[in-house]
Amino acid sequence: MNKFIPSLLALLLVTACDRTPTSDSGQGPGGGHVSDEAKPEPAKGPHRGRLLTDGDFQIEVTIFESGVPPEFHVYAREAGKPVNPSDVKLAIELRRLGGRVDRLTFMPENDYLKGSGTVAEPHSFDVKVEAEHAGVKHVWTYDSYEGRTTIAADMAKAGGIETAVAGPAVLRETLTLYGTIEPNAERVRSVTARFPGPIRSVSKQIGDRVKASDTLATVESNESLQTYAVTAPISGVVTQRSANPGESAGSEPLFVISDFGSVWAELTVFPRERPRLRAGQPVTVSATDGEQTGEGAIGYISPVGTAANQSLVARVVLDNARGQWTPGLFVTGNVTVGEIRVDLAVPDEALQTFRDFTVVFAQVGETYEVRMLELGASDGEVTEVLGGLEPGTLYVTENSYLIKADIEKTAASHDH
Repeated sequence: MNKFIPSLLALLLVTACDRTPTSDSGQGPGGGHVSDEAKPEPAKGPHRGRLLTDGDFQIEVTIFESGVPPEFHVYAREAGKPVNPSDVKLAIELRRLGGRVDRLTFMPENDYLKGSGTVAEPHSFDVKVEAEHAGVKHVWTYDSYEGRTTIAADMAKAGGIETAVAGPAVLRETLTLYGTIEPNAERVRSVTARFPGPIRSVSKQIGDRVKASDTLATVESNESLQTYAVTAPISGVVTQRSANPGESAGSEPLFVISDFGSVWAELTVFPRERPRLRAGQPVTVSATDGEQTGEGAIGYISPVGTAANQSLVARVVLDNARGQWTPGLFVTGNVTVGEIRVDLAVPDEALQTFRDFTVVFAQVGETYEVRMLELGASDGEVTEVLGGLEPGTLYVTENSYLIKADIEKTAASHDH
């Protein structure tokens, strides 16, 4: 983890503690505004909604979502007494982060005015309310933010916050197989004497690294009585030695040299799995302890099963230049057996929770805000998005928990 991240998180939270909660700024015919310095908590009405007052006229704005999608219910009063909703003309404009504007009209229903559409999540917007009653027009403006915070660009960069543009993706259908790492038999050489005779010297031991043409031993030919060098045919590691000075070299191997720069992952395939596999399919190989992973492709599937359980072997060649794969290591292979293209998806590492939603954080300038998602299919790395995020939206992919922490520290109540 970036060593700066914990410090950044602490700084964000300390900064958040110094912020004053946002509040209404009401404007009526008299042009009065609530002071930015005062920033009181919004007044509440009997329905626990936001209370807007202009002289003797009041409206209470609520978002109702008990058993229905969120919708505005607005109650009107004059001099403290309920006003017939049919006598009020009302419109609300919601200006969202990024420039989208929702305009809602209202119709009387029972003792309140009901909004014309669903109030989409997040309930975070700059609000303009226009009401007309008894020939007098009333206008209020206020901000009502949730799931929103601002982080300076330099702090976001230092904290490793990265973004991407929301768009299509390919989900992989995978089949999980299990197996072990084995030496690459194509990179193993048995070394024999060219001519039989007594072994005069041995210069390499088991475990020694050798280069091609290095001398491994010397042998005196029985025919010519000349001593010649037995050399390494490839670079690698001495894994077997059957040569000692004074012994006689014949047709049996004296040494085995193995090049572990490439190894095989041999994965067990049961008969029911065989129809889904073919050479060339991509495979992600992981050690069972999760410490290392590698990418490869199926290069070979054995044509004959074992007598015990009729299982086959699917072989994947892995680069091992760094020596991270040791023969005998137990591994898991996730084979891509199919792909599905979806119109919109996000990486799972971008997902966070907010209230009862799974979300990502959209970015507009230095402002970040939640986007509540409706999710579809997932392959464990990428998840399809069915709703809640517009294609082309810039959103946080890396270290999104920093955004969540800052939002949760400064979060206002979710007023309905």
